[in-house]
Amino acid sequence: MPRAGTRSASSDETAWAVPESLRPLLAQKYGPVYSGANADHHIEELVLFAACGDRVTERCLQLGRPPLVGIVDYKTQRNEPIAADAFRALAAVRRVRVRNPAGLLTESLRRAVRDLVASGGGLIEVDGEEDLGSLALVESLPAGATVIYGIPGEGVSFVRVDAVAKEHVRQLIARMEPRRLGRGD
Repeated sequence: MPRAGTRSASSDETAWAVPESLRPLLAQKYGPVYSGANADHHIEELVLFAACGDRVTERCLQLGRPPLVGIVDYKTQRNEPIAADAFRALAAVRRVRVRNPAGLLTESLRRAVRDLVASGGGLIEVDGEEDLGSLALVESLPAGATVIYGIPGEGVSFVRVDAVAKEHVRQLIARMEPRRLGRGD
């Protein structure tokens, strides 16, 4: 029987906000970007990987290549609905729900990624926005793994996890603005 997580019950949680000055750095491509059949081919060759984003996670599952961890928010850039059923295979492993408002990376999301990487994987359902989850994936996956995420209108970015990528993510998070979130945030 699948184990299900719960939303954070904390009334005060740490989150990191992206300052305007950091947005250009976050928009840079940190790995090759492939689209269409070329992206499918690269996904099929992956061994240990995680996916951030609804369309890319859905595509991995359609190809029969479930990621260790998939992070979704059931929305796409084009606001096309994604049915929860599309992620059934990952949710059956384990499903965790977290709150992560737009433009933030919450400790709940970081912790959920760490926990799923350590315990065999599953699906993280985000109430809010999942985009910065790719940072948490690079932070938590072991060296040699790959993090993939969709870039609207371009394709799928493939980021190889290594010491350089991990240090880059640590530096990005250190440059973000820490905040305390209350229940209503």
